[in-house]
Amino acid sequence: MNVLHVLNTGPLALVQDLGRPGLAAVGVGRSGALDRGALRLGNRLVGNDEGEAGVEVLLGGFEARFEHDTWFAVTGAAGPLLLDDREVDAHLAVRASPGQVLCIGMATSGARWYLVVRGGVAVAPVLGSRSRDTLAGLGPSPLRAGDVLPLGEHPGSDLPLLDFVPVADPVQGAVEVRAHLGPRADWFTPAALDAFFTIEWRVAAESDRIGVRLEAARAPAHAAGVRPHPMPLLERAVTRELPSEPMVAGAVQVSPDGRPTVLLADHPVTGGYPVVAVVSDASLDAFAQLRPGQPVTFRHA
Repeated sequence: MNVLHVLNTGPLALVQDLGRPGLAAVGVGRSGALDRGALRLGNRLVGNDEGEAGVEVLLGGFEARFEHDTWFAVTGAAGPLLLDDREVDAHLAVRASPGQVLCIGMATSGARWYLVVRGGVAVAPVLGSRSRDTLAGLGPSPLRAGDVLPLGEHPGSDLPLLDFVPVADPVQGAVEVRAHLGPRADWFTPAALDAFFTIEWRVAAESDRIGVRLEAARAPAHAAGVRPHPMPLLERAVTRELPSEPMVAGAVQVSPDGRPTVLLADHPVTGGYPVVAVVSDASLDAFAQLRPGQPVTFRHA
């Protein structure tokens, strides 16, 4: 069996495919790769079915050794990639020889890399998927140095004849995303709805695969040495308790402090905060590549 030896993982490395859809009614979220487009591209580059599992690497610092001749591709973030001491390109199928080590360096833009190998990562599926759900604890555990990943059989298809795939690096500055008004938009004041679609939000440090927490500009301190507080935003017109209701990836929940959180792949299947907006599916992958402090603006879809 072809295998991949994990030597270093960086901050976080997870096995991810396109998730386990259709199980929310029994309390199981979809999960799956945050940047679905990057995973699909990697699989196409090496001739896999687009849903084969790969490794999602947060920021970088991942190293792995190939034990057999193996075609692979790295997509998603941008930064240095080395196969032994040779630089290799992202978004391109590359052949590794037995014993060669791939090093995914720290990303210079974007936040998540995807390592895809021909045949896919063939760990045991859980409820039909090889994805790690970080909220529910389902699927293969986060990777550790010393892990050995089994790789799948030859997919039976030819490698695409591609010399170059024109993929832009993830945006480092402000990112504009599209969103629809949510099912509880009427729970917010007109001023709050206007603020949501006009303010330049920033990604907070407490963001992960469950959701991206956003914060607005801070109000100035009234005296030297006094730490400024977040501006009160997204004021509710309806203040009563909301019974828990179903949630989807892209739902923008607003907590009592007026700050929005964009739910991502590992979100809970229900929630009790009102949803002011829902990010369009075409814009959702962009949140996988956002870094803390990066500006985000919403526009009507």
